[in-house]
Amino acid sequence: MHIGPYALPNRLVVAPMAGVTDRPFRKLCRRLGAGHAVSEMISAKPELWHTAKSTLRADHSGEPGPIAVQIAGTEPAQMAESARHNIAHGAQIIDINMGCPAKKVCNVWAGSALMRDEPLAIAIVEAVVAACAPHGVPVTLKMRTGWCAEERNALRLARAAEAAGIAALTIHGRTREQGYTGQAEYATIAAVKAALRIPVIANGDIDSPHKAQRVLRETGADAVMIGRAGMGRPWLYGDVAHFLDTGALRPPPATAQVAQWLDEHLQEHHAFYGEPRGVRSARKHIGWALKELPGGETLRQRLNAVDDARTQRTELRTWFAELADRHPQLPLGLDADSAPPTGHTHTDPAPAGAGRPATVPRTDDLLPA
Repeated sequence: MHIGPYALPNRLVVAPMAGVTDRPFRKLCRRLGAGHAVSEMISAKPELWHTAKSTLRADHSGEPGPIAVQIAGTEPAQMAESARHNIAHGAQIIDINMGCPAKKVCNVWAGSALMRDEPLAIAIVEAVVAACAPHGVPVTLKMRTGWCAEERNALRLARAAEAAGIAALTIHGRTREQGYTGQAEYATIAAVKAALRIPVIANGDIDSPHKAQRVLRETGADAVMIGRAGMGRPWLYGDVAHFLDTGALRPPPATAQVAQWLDEHLQEHHAFYGEPRGVRSARKHIGWALKELPGGETLRQRLNAVDDARTQRTELRTWFAELADRHPQLPLGLDADSAPPTGHTHTDPAPAGAGRPATVPRTDDLLPA
């Protein structure tokens, strides 16, 4: 799959999630099998570009390319200037956010709220494409199926956006009204893909290799985007890529390997944010990683009281070493449709994705960025 001049190594994309997909997490997901990752969204408001939060979100040091930056706003000229600003700071792809359902975003008519004003939405796309074209930077767009069940206008908006020059389109199979509740539907994505010539990426409820394969078949999409299911389980991208390439499922990862990945992630996370902020923000990643492990909740509660990076990492390493003695591979419930490890006697695995976070983290940090 290509986005403009960039050939992606596979069809697995990390969804942009505010408060989650920072640079350390994106790098980890890419290392473990994702072919592409989009940054947390950055506000188009110039007065917010140099805040501590936006500065970190715009830091792509050491990140494999192409660097994709998502911008959010409501004014075409401002969005165009934001695109130019981010290109000057290393962005190789600009992604327009018309998919975020958070009230804080929609209340200022950004994110998925733009789908209710199609002329404004297309004016933004045209302005951003025009700003990026002199730099050879492709523009992508992320949207939902519509504002509500009665206003599913993704097909109409997608056609107009393609005509305006976007290079690829991602569709989350829910309306803004649904938020992250209910089930994603893929018929709208299939209709959009059938009508467009540019790559289309399917998003929503993709939490296992089999589900990814089914969504690709049902929609005809060129790639899938995975968000919440990868929180605490970043190796899922590699599992899906392997299954799509070979038709075979990988066994669950070794517990010691997961411990190493988590420790390396925490080390980079702490370095990125510094103490004590890094210790606090790492707690959510730790919680997701421990969520379905035996005794994980007890450890999570204990680590929530830890306020220094060294202790946080040391306690995790010790706990995982003890877990590895009892469970050389992760319990099957964490990878429900993977082949069970040798000697595993559990016969009632949880459904794929069971226990994954039902909602994205707090949205009070989405805008301002």
